[in-house]
Amino acid sequence: MLDLNKQDGGNRRFILVEMEEEIARNVTAERLRRVISGYDKGGDPGKPVEGLGGGFRFCRLGVPLFDEFGDIADAVTFPDLAAHIFFAETGVPIPQRAQSELLGTHQGRAVYLLFDEVNREVPQEAAGNVLTPDRLARLPDPPEGFEGLRVVYAEGCTVSADRLKAAGVVFKQIPYQVEGA
Repeated sequence: MLDLNKQDGGNRRFILVEMEEEIARNVTAERLRRVISGYDKGGDPGKPVEGLGGGFRFCRLGVPLFDEFGDIADAVTFPDLAAHIFFAETGVPIPQRAQSELLGTHQGRAVYLLFDEVNREVPQEAAGNVLTPDRLARLPDPPEGFEGLRVVYAEGCTVSADRLKAAGVVFKQIPYQVEGA
């Protein structure tokens, strides 16, 4: 791919997957660095091989967000789930690490997440994981001038469809309406 990109000025992308972390970090990543930057064939400075250009990012998979039953896994934190929710809803990475239920805005959508990982054993409504009329009234306002829809992800909803529509809110249930779940 890198050679083809160099030949025709293309912008092809690809993903390499390696199950062995040591091989990924110490062998595969190093080989990519050399192909991108150039190297001396056989370690001989008299035989330089020109780099193909490009770049790469080394990523490590995080914990699974959902368990075998489709429920939010116990090890999942609010920021981890928030990043997934925002990306699933908008197709772009979350602009900053989530600190509150308003995750961010993108193309006419303000994305919210109601999820409290600390109180897993508390009934969802009491933990704040359900969109209730009171919770709807307490949602943080989107930035000034925002006129789009508010998309709220939560485990449940007790607000009527008419009230949601009047408030400009679309409810999506976790985990069933999360893309990639």
